[in-house]
Amino acid sequence: MWRQIWYWTTLLKWSRWSWSPQVLVRLMLNVGALLGIGLLVTSRAAASFSQTGTCLLSAAAKRHHQNCPSSRSASTMAQTLKYLGQEEAQKIDEELFSDYGFSVDQLMELAGLSCATAVTRAYPLTALVRSRPSLLVICGPGNNGGDGLVCARHLRLFGYEPTILYPKRPNKVLFQGLTTQCEKMDIPFLTQMPEAEVIDEAYNLVIDAIFGFSFKGSVREPFGSILDELKKSTVPIASIDIPSGWDVEQGSTEGLQPDTLISLTAPKKSASLFTGRYHFLGGRFVPPALDRKYQLNLPPYPGTDCVLQL
Repeated sequence: MWRQIWYWTTLLKWSRWSWSPQVLVRLMLNVGALLGIGLLVTSRAAASFSQTGTCLLSAAAKRHHQNCPSSRSASTMAQTLKYLGQEEAQKIDEELFSDYGFSVDQLMELAGLSCATAVTRAYPLTALVRSRPSLLVICGPGNNGGDGLVCARHLRLFGYEPTILYPKRPNKVLFQGLTTQCEKMDIPFLTQMPEAEVIDEAYNLVIDAIFGFSFKGSVREPFGSILDELKKSTVPIASIDIPSGWDVEQGSTEGLQPDTLISLTAPKKSASLFTGRYHFLGGRFVPPALDRKYQLNLPPYPGTDCVLQL
């Protein structure tokens, strides 16, 4: 009994005085720049990550995922779910905009909320490794990056502490507005990509919102270097729609191997090669007529949920 009291007292004391992730990242980056060398940061959590390669969930969280009836039924339904090629995914988006009257920011808000909800299901606050619920959200220059900004904003409201890396910001009112919304909610922005060792020390999860299903060709800088650091990191990665750097239809054996994939509207063909723990379907906005036209065979979402675990 006294040992337990001592443990929780010590934990609360540590949580009260621990540095925030953004302060830790900035300190390590500055020291590394001054010394001209990379800092190697070690911890028990990082060592455990390197041995397992997965997020350390609590026993209660594991039992929840294993015993959840909706997850098992969703797996059965996913067998008939259609996986989209790049051209077909683009046609569906165009039809949503033109024939059904959706706006880009409207779908982006729904997609980002779905992604944030999926993160809370896979990585609940009570199951995070670090006492601070720190997350790193990396956003690309397109709509996938916009989804990431919306996701970060909702996660902030859900009690997480996101930090955003947004290296190439488009000069459009929509993305400027999304950036301002995050800044007004006191979400910090990094000016450069942390090294893998710093990511392992500072964050519980990385959210990959760099490239979506419109991605083609080779990865350009600064995103090539960013993906290289993510490949070396042992922190779990949650990718929005497709893992960044993957071919939308063929996937990639040498690219990111995320722990979680959040497919939007319908899974893309590369999702059939996903080997991580959690695959969610998000974006509960597809009209039934569009579902029938493209024979998506979308499974029913449970209750009022905007995500479904496949």
